[in-house]
Amino acid sequence: MKVSNMYPLLVAKVEKKDRTKAEVDEVIFWLTGYDMSAVDLDMTYGEFFDRAPCHNPRAEQITGSICGVRIETIDDPLMKKIRQLDKLVDELAKGKPMEKIKRRDFRSCLTISPSARWRRSPIST
Repeated sequence: MKVSNMYPLLVAKVEKKDRTKAEVDEVIFWLTGYDMSAVDLDMTYGEFFDRAPCHNPRAEQITGSICGVRIETIDDPLMKKIRQLDKLVDELAKGKPMEKIKRRDFRSCLTISPSARWRRSPIST
């Protein structure tokens, strides 16, 4: 399945719940490092995740069930990444605050730079 088919569905899901396309883009950027305005929407979902500029190391903190399957028990790496994105979009649609969706740890948080490279942020006091 192509990103051009899936992306509008993700956006529509959150817009029904008064969230925005920009928030979906923010979640995708956090998870994959993609700027959705520059993504080739003709690539498959598999290519989308395989070519991701930077898969967030905090994605392992995404737990819970999607379609009755616990994310943390999924062995197939591609399916796990797909379900992680599904879970983040579900959380967004349910009104969860962005800081919690991004699994922020305020003692030591990771942020992504515009060049899509992960770096440790300074701890603010």
